[in-house]
This record gives sequence, structure tokens and C-alpha cells, in this order.
Amino acid sequence: MRKNTIDIITLGCSKNLVDSEKLMKQLELNGYRVTHDSENPQGEIAVINTCGFIGDAKEESVNMILEFCQAKEEGRLKKLYVMGCLSERYLKDLQVEIPQVDKFYGKFNWNELLADLGKTYHSECAIERHLTTPKHYAYLKISEGCDRKCAYCAIPIITGKHVSRPMEEILDEVRLLVAQGVKEFQVIAQELTYYGIDLYKKQMLPQLIEQMAEIPGVKWIRLHYAYPAHFPQDLFRVMREHSNVCKYMDIALQHISDNMLQRMRRHVTKEETYALIEQFRHEVPGIHLRTTLMVGFPGETEQDFEELKEFVRHVRFERMGAFAYSEEEGTYSARHYKDDVAEEVKQRRLDELMAIQQEISNEQCHAKIGKEFQIIIDRREGEYYVGRTEFDSPEVDPEVLVKDEGKILHIGSFHRVKVYDADDFDLYAEIIS
Repeated sequence: MRKNTIDIITLGCSKNLVDSEKLMKQLELNGYRVTHDSENPQGEIAVINTCGFIGDAKEESVNMILEFCQAKEEGRLKKLYVMGCLSERYLKDLQVEIPQVDKFYGKFNWNELLADLGKTYHSECAIERHLTTPKHYAYLKISEGCDRKCAYCAIPIITGKHVSRPMEEILDEVRLLVAQGVKEFQVIAQELTYYGIDLYKKQMLPQLIEQMAEIPGVKWIRLHYAYPAHFPQDLFRVMREHSNVCKYMDIALQHISDNMLQRMRRHVTKEETYALIEQFRHEVPGIHLRTTLMVGFPGETEQDFEELKEFVRHVRFERMGAFAYSEEEGTYSARHYKDDVAEEVKQRRLDELMAIQQEISNEQCHAKIGKEFQIIIDRREGEYYVGRTEFDSPEVDPEVLVKDEGKILHIGSFHRVKVYDADDFDLYAEIIS
């Protein structure tokens, strides 16, 4: 064990990662050496930031906690603390079932850990973080919680109502990060389009993004996790007029059948969804849309699923993920619907849907052969430099591989490339400038 060293382990989404980065900075301000997701934790203290969204994520979080409990029992760890979504949702149960953990914290009171360690929370550094991402990009969380209350989703149970961060605080954080070398911002929230309604009594996402785009040094802004109902129309103009706002939108649609959309409590129709996608592509030519779809929701018929497949074939999303419904206790669907789609049917539908998307992705990647793009270099891997276009978010989207031919490419630098080959998901390119 390394004295005065704390290992932080982050599970789940990028919103959790931001919390971990803020905690890391506070710990460093108090004199600790902090590591993140170390493959070989050696600190005398460990903090696990958990995810509690769906069954697989909860299982991963519990297994990680138990693994560190064993390390503590074997004398390889002095103190173990747990925070995050799983801890927020099941605090009392976890305290009883896993007493080896020194203390559980929820999603929003993790700064109490500092007091329990006998340290001080530095409120004057509240917007500062220890970035765990490559230094040229960062995740920027603009709100917490969600007011949507979709039937299947446990997030409002865990995180509560939507709470926007003040715009000036966000912009100050952007300026601070730019001064530290950050060029690319992944703007994240549970639901972006609701931003500002609680603070300013209207949707303020377009104004926020426009002001971000005008900050010198901000090269790319990418938007994640929008909601289709009542989409803020002025955002189309902002995306068109500001070249550093990426032509990219991550908008989780979940389904297309009116039967499913109504049962999911999505407050949008099939017709409205198709119209919104058409508007995206008309208003922002070249935009790449990322979405997430769900199969096997209670009551999903073969006809509903056929509509979903036709939707994917027709719209041809540039980026798409899908998952099978899993019942989450406390949600509307768990209380009101029977989980009546067999697991093997869910898996078959999931496989069918992803097979359709894989073919579409392959065709879209090959259509880019011979075209030129601007990319940012993320890392060096083997004989390739690995980068991304404005249409690619880190870790979840395709990458651009540039063979090392003796020219040194710096991490975080932008280059113009020409694509000469492609596979199902990635592009191969050569540097032009």
C-alpha cells in the first residue's frame, strides 16, 4: 500500500466520470496522490464510483465492490468508500449487505468524503477537475437529473428532478479547460434539451452552445443525450452558423411504433419522430445522427418490431446502438406492465436490429472512401495514429486510422486526411495537411 494514495474507480457513464474528476481534484488539493482506474491499485484508500442504471451495470458495480472488499480483508487496502448511482439508489441495503465498506455516499454528497477523511472541501475550486481523458478533450456536464419520467427509466428515481447549472458557471469552466489545453468538448446531460427551463423558464441550450462556440480556443463542441419531444429549434441555426459546433447529435429515440412510444411514455409520435429527423437533415446538411433503440419492451409485438426494423432501414442512422429491455424496480413499467417478451425473443430482435445497422454502417463507411475530412489525433496504437472526425465521439464511435510513415503527429493536433479504405466501422486515411 502506498501511503497517502487514493485509487478512484469509475463505472458507468461519462456523467459519473465528471464527478470522479471533481473528487480527484479536491483530494489533490488536500495533499493526496490520486490514481484513476488503475489496473493495479496500490493506494491505502479506494473510492468506487458506481453505476445503477440497468441490471448489468448494477452487477458490475457490486462485483467491483466485493473485489475491493476482499483486498481490504487481505490487508491490501485500509479504507474503502463507495459513491455514485448504485449507492444513491440502494444505500440502506448496501450498508447492511456489504458492511466491509467504510462508508457509502450517494450521487450528490460525495464531497462529505473529504470531511470524513479530516480534509477540507475547497469551494473556490468547485469547477476544477483532474482530467482523466486525453488532455485535448473533456466531458462537460451541464445539468443533473431528469423530469421526463419515461416508463422504463430509473434515472429520475436515482438522480431526482432536472437541475441546470448556471450558464456563467459552465462558461467559466469552459474557459478554464481551454486554458489547460482542452480543444474539444463533449456536452453531456441526462437530457440536454431541458437545459435552462428550471433556471431561466425556457430552453436555453441554443444560447449556451452559441456562447461556448464564441470562446476562443474551443475547436469542437459535440452534443449528447437529447430528447425528441419539444426539440429547441434554434439549435439548428447554431449548428449551421458555427463551424466548431459539430454536425452531430446524440438523440435517444428508443422506438418508432406509436404503440411502444405511448407505452414507454415518450410523449412523441411516430410521425413527429420522422419529421424531426427530416428536419435535422434539411436544416443541418451532413449531420450525423446517433441514437439508441430498445427491443423487448413489455407489449412489443412482432408488428411493432417490424416497424422498428423498417425505421432503421429507412432513416439509415450514421450511429446506432440498441439494447434489450430489462425491468427496473420502481419504474412505471415495473409497476404497471408485465415483462412479457421472452428473453430469447429479446435477444433475437436485438441481433436482427444490429445486423441491419452493421450493414448500413459498412455502406456508410465505404461511401467515405476518396473523401477528405478534418480529424483530431487521440493516440498512437501500434503502427497507426488513431483519430476521429467531427462525426465521431470518443470511445463509442468509429475511428480514423493513419499509418505512421515517419511524420510525427502530435496528440490533440488537427489534420486534413483523405480516406483510402474502410471496414464495418473504421476508416483508413492518409494525411494531406
